[in-house]
This record gives sequence, C-alpha cells and structure tokens, in this order.
Amino acid sequence: MDLSSLIARNAAFTPDKPALVFDGEALTYADFDARIEQAARALKAEFGVARGDRVAVLSLNRPDYLVLLYACARLGAMLVPLNWRLAIAEQLFILSDAGAKVLVLEQAFAGILTELNKRLPDIRLAGFDFAPPQAISFDQLLAQARGDGRHPHTDLACPLLIVYTSGTTGRPKGAVLRQEALLWNGVMSQHMHGLTSDDHVLTVLPFFHVGGLNIQTTPALHHGATVTIHSRFAPDTTLATIARERPSLTVLVPATIQAVTEHPDWGSTDLSSLKAVTTGSTVVPPHLIERFVVRGVPVLQVYGSTETCPVAVYTRLGGDLSRLGSTGLPGLACEAAVIDDAGAELPPDMPGEIAVRGPNVFTEYWGNAEATREALHDGWYRTGDIGRRDADGYFWVHDRKKNLIISGGENIYPAEVERVLLEHPDVAECGVIGRPDLRWDELPVAYVIRRAECFVEAEELKAHVLTQLARFKVPREFVFVDDLPRTALGKVQHFMLRQLDEPAQGEPR
Repeated sequence: MDLSSLIARNAAFTPDKPALVFDGEALTYADFDARIEQAARALKAEFGVARGDRVAVLSLNRPDYLVLLYACARLGAMLVPLNWRLAIAEQLFILSDAGAKVLVLEQAFAGILTELNKRLPDIRLAGFDFAPPQAISFDQLLAQARGDGRHPHTDLACPLLIVYTSGTTGRPKGAVLRQEALLWNGVMSQHMHGLTSDDHVLTVLPFFHVGGLNIQTTPALHHGATVTIHSRFAPDTTLATIARERPSLTVLVPATIQAVTEHPDWGSTDLSSLKAVTTGSTVVPPHLIERFVVRGVPVLQVYGSTETCPVAVYTRLGGDLSRLGSTGLPGLACEAAVIDDAGAELPPDMPGEIAVRGPNVFTEYWGNAEATREALHDGWYRTGDIGRRDADGYFWVHDRKKNLIISGGENIYPAEVERVLLEHPDVAECGVIGRPDLRWDELPVAYVIRRAECFVEAEELKAHVLTQLARFKVPREFVFVDDLPRTALGKVQHFMLRQLDEPAQGEPR
C-alpha cells in the first residue's frame, strides 16, 4: 500500500464524487485516480522515473500538481515543490541540490528555462499548459503512458516530499517527508477539524508550502472530501467562493486573514457555511481571530513547520478555544515537549525550546547530515522555537526560530539575505532583522556597514539582492551604520539589533 491507494479506495467507494474543483470544472475521484495512474505510467515509461528519483514542480496551484504528488507516491519517487516566488538562482540551486530528474512547470515560469538549459541540461521537462522547447506538454506525456505504473518495494515508508526551507546558514535545506508522514498528518487534521467525506475544503494557500498542501488539502482527499483549488490567493475571489460554493473549511495565514477581512465585501459575505477557519505560520494577533469569531466562525490554530508536515500542536473544533494565545495541545499522533538546552523536559510554565516527535516528523535534510544531526535527537525534532506549556498541556509559542522573519506567511532567513549583500563589493558587514508591520507581520530591514571610501546607496543594494533572491526577501529599508552589536567572538547580535531598531518602528514607511 502507498499513499495513492487512499485515492483509489475513495474512487471505489464514491467514483462520481468531485475530488477537485478548479476554474469551475470538477474532477471526480474516479477520474483523479485514473489520471494519477496514467501519470505514473508515463513518468516511468517516458522519463524513466524510478523509486527514489526526484520530480520537481514549478507551478501555481492546479489539480495536476496533486496528480504529480500521488503519481510519485505510486512510483516511490519524491516530489520537490518549487516556490514560484523565489528568484531563478534560488530555484536552480534547489533543482541542483535535490538532483531532480524531471521538472514539470507552467508557462508563466518558463523564464527559468534559459539558465536551466545552461546549468542543468540533463533535467527532463514537461509543461502543464504548454510544450517547452524540445520537450512536451503534460497532456502529451500522459498520452504516451504505457506499461506498469508502479515499482516494487513501494510503500508508506518511502520518502515522498522534499520541501525546501531557507536555512540559517544562508542556503535552503530540503526536509524529507515520508508517505507515512502525510498519512499521520492527515489523521491529526481529521481529529483537529472533525473532517469527514462531507466536508468541502477551499484551498487558497500555495502547494509549495506544507501549509497549503497538508493542513487540509491532502487530508481532505484521504477522507473522500471535496477540495476547491484557487491558483493563488486573492481576497475578492476567496470571499466570492465562500459565498457561492459554500465550503466548510479553509486555511488562512494572518496576512490573508487581514486582506480578506479588510476587503469591501467582507461585511456582506455569507460565512455561514464555514464550520471553522484554521490559521498558523506565525504568532496570530488576537484582533484578527476576533474578526471571524464575531461573525460566528471559530478560528483554530495549528503549530508546526515544514519539518513536521506541518500539523503538530493544535486547537480542535469543539475543544477548548478559551485560552487566549494558545496554539493548543500536541496532536493525536505525535508528542511535543518544552526542553532545556540539554534536552530535559521543563516543568509547566517554564519557557524553553519546543521539540516534536512522531511519524509526521521529517527523516533528514536532503544530503545534509550535519544539519540533520543538529535538528534530530533520538527522534525528537528540536524546532528552535521558544514556548511554554501550562499544567494542562496547552502550548504557547513565545518566539520563533533564531532570527527568522515571517513576512506575509513567507519565511525569510537573515543569513540568506546577508550572504547576498556581502557579495556586493561595497558592503563590509551587515545584519538583517524583521521590523513589525501591520499588513505583512514583518518586513526585512538591513543594517549595513560600507567599506572604506565606498558610497553605495539603498537602491543599488536593492537591485543587487533582486538578482539572486525573491522580491519579498529584499530589505524594505537600508540603514547605514558605523558598527553593529556583536558577541565577544564578533558575531552580530540580531536581538540587540532589533532593540536598536525599535525607535524607527513608529516612523512612516
């Protein structure tokens, strides 16, 4: 049995039920299962995809994104979702690091092909909505399907996803998640949401994040529910779909909650179909939760990360939602603890590092044994997040991973931005921090020491960063200074830099 077996079983029970709805068209469970089988046979026959091979995808949300996921499960291969917001240089690094054998992309992101052909010419290509030069479209690929769409020794223990998350060393790391991680993640999502085959999930967050893919989308499909997919988030489309299609569940990060609740149609949109809205990815401001609660919609919180698939700690529909700021209890199928530096569990209400253990936790960082050893200890994933647990076992998250900036639901690691800034010949040293922002939660700000007799200005540095990193990672402000706060060993103290930046936080930007 592999993860695609769940789709096949649902196709047997309810073949004519809509599994996926996209752009007004429905794909039934029978058709979804058939397309998965066709994709698996085609990938194996035409591209030689075998157990353990990596298949990358660069696309907005679409049904065939999920077809690829389950086709990889059937073959024992691994899907590598690429963040379409990243710069081409970042995407090429991930493709190279993962050793991708195949890339399936949509035409909107064909700009990668020129550099891809130069640097990684052996990657096989297919286009969702076009035929790349000297390649074929996804439909053409499927039309050539033949033979067997399976490989021996494929089961739930096989790795299925390599999801890259920016690293504290300045390079992304690929968290490897087994098929069983998605299975147990789905069990916890079912427990969290009271999820049944009668539910209708609206997915507006991107599939390249485990939040968009795994908090509700794959669990809903495993339980035979219907999922409506939006290619990308837009507040007007989200509200119109809630009113017209009447979904029962959706996931929104704080930035998208704010966008939806500040849209002119917010007050007039019928929300009565929603039995809950789920949120997470960062500490959620209570006033954003209250906007849904006063409209009669419970807001559930989930805590986790790419490395936990992501469901790890959550509040549950019908459970205790009265503990302001709490992200809930450890999930049904995993453990969570608050530990000290030595790994010993701390007593209630004492802050420490949050650690998670269970079948939903990643197994390794792809090709990075050192980072894996730092993160995993006796099966426990040390998150780097600081929190506490009360006497009843409920968790509060106080701070995030060291120096992590979360802007509009996207993770930005200062080390990554600093690495690029230091490549500029006029930059001697720098430190990047997050500045609180009402709309985006945080915005990156760079403190820069120029080299002697150099006079580089902010616009030049912005342009330089844009050549290698996504636009959302570009510092919104550059502050030129003569020195930076440091440890005794000369390392920049980011927490001190954030304190020095506080007087600027009230200034208009």
